[in-house]
Amino acid sequence: MSASSPIQVQAFNTDDVAAQIRATPGWVQHYQQMSPGHFAGRVRYLDLQGVEIYEEQMNTRVEQNFSAPEGSLAFCFDRSDNALYVLNGESRNIWITPENYQEVAVVFGPEFVQRHGLNVARLEGLFMSPLNSGQNALFSRWLSGTLTRLAETLDPPSKEALTQQLLEDCLYILDNACVCLDHGGLQRRTEERAVMKRIGEWAADSPEETLNLLELSQVAGVSLRQLQHAFKAFTGMTPTHWLRLRRLNSAHRELLARTPNDTTVAEVAMNWSFWHLGRFSSSYRALFKELPSETLKRIRPSRT
Repeated sequence: MSASSPIQVQAFNTDDVAAQIRATPGWVQHYQQMSPGHFAGRVRYLDLQGVEIYEEQMNTRVEQNFSAPEGSLAFCFDRSDNALYVLNGESRNIWITPENYQEVAVVFGPEFVQRHGLNVARLEGLFMSPLNSGQNALFSRWLSGTLTRLAETLDPPSKEALTQQLLEDCLYILDNACVCLDHGGLQRRTEERAVMKRIGEWAADSPEETLNLLELSQVAGVSLRQLQHAFKAFTGMTPTHWLRLRRLNSAHRELLARTPNDTTVAEVAMNWSFWHLGRFSSSYRALFKELPSETLKRIRPSRT
């Protein structure tokens, strides 16, 4: 690590979930928009060469299917409820954010984890459990403010000092945190998380595949009632609604990738099992705040 190399905060404003993914390097992610509106996101990112700080904001609800960078240990602070979620690179996770979501995170990379003897296996059972501490809100505000200050200051601290402070603070907060569920609630959440993990793995491996409700319960390996409970707990919506939003997002991606010269709105709608063009256009406009024909005609910047 070079102490003389400059500390530079990068900031990206995005207008689509795909652009939001590209602005967050290193993570394996699949995003889908799940509430109506023109998407607006922002990512601020600081690479300390082995330790990263990032802050993410999104105005609409977004389904996030994600894995942290392999071998890493991530401390993610959800600023909507001030819970801490600890992630590693081994598990794949799925959840749906609230609207106007904000998160700030510290990610310790694999070399840093090994060099500092961080035994990730000792944290088994805590991954993706909501952890509550009186320090969570204060620390997340400090992280956000640190990104702002480092973007403006001409005299930043050394990377070594900052990374050591981040490690000590994160471990202190973890040591003082408690799981925000009783034993019975934690067990139910673990079972529901296992259901959503199977759904998330299928969704990540087959992003453009469509299923009906009973086929989805088969993928999850549970009864329809258990599937409904898991979805209610983790997404606040029914499985049927989730499947429909998934197909609308797939149609959206196809319309963005095509031009009026090689396809039509009707063809794309039928590709994703929307057989009534008027209802498809209405549902599409309600979610993305533009007609599918407008998406298809949208001019894309040329790629170099």
